[in-house]
Amino acid sequence: MLSFEQKLTILDSFPELVRKSVSLGRVNYHYEQSVHEKKTVAYHLHPNGSGYVYGAILSGYAADDKGYVQIRDFSEAELREIVAKSIQSLSVPAAASPKAGERRKRERWVGANQHVLTVTYEDELWYVHSGLNLDAAFETYDELEEYMQEEGYTRA
Repeated sequence: MLSFEQKLTILDSFPELVRKSVSLGRVNYHYEQSVHEKKTVAYHLHPNGSGYVYGAILSGYAADDKGYVQIRDFSEAELREIVAKSIQSLSVPAAASPKAGERRKRERWVGANQHVLTVTYEDELWYVHSGLNLDAAFETYDELEEYMQEEGYTRA
């Protein structure tokens, strides 16, 4: 386990982050250039080893209900990786399409027998509706696209 000082040194090495001291000796790191309301990358780093990194939209990490990943037992490489990924996730607009440069807020997809599904983007999730019924929800557009292709749908 990295010491508190080692974690601070690693986070200080990211020039885009701003260090903020908070209560009880804890430290937060903010990414002021975030294109989201969320600006806190590292949250409540504590001298006892506890601390969190924002990873709500990162795959491969178990985030709590606020979107933070506990980093108590992370190695230096693991900490550097999740911090870099967190900064990257906050650098990309939630409505930005990986394909076209911008995501549409509403899309129509057509399948067999001209069955139409409607896709909407709200609250950082992609929702698939069949009429008024919710069919599925996805965190990323790539997951949505993969699902729709597997089900035989194409974007209209």
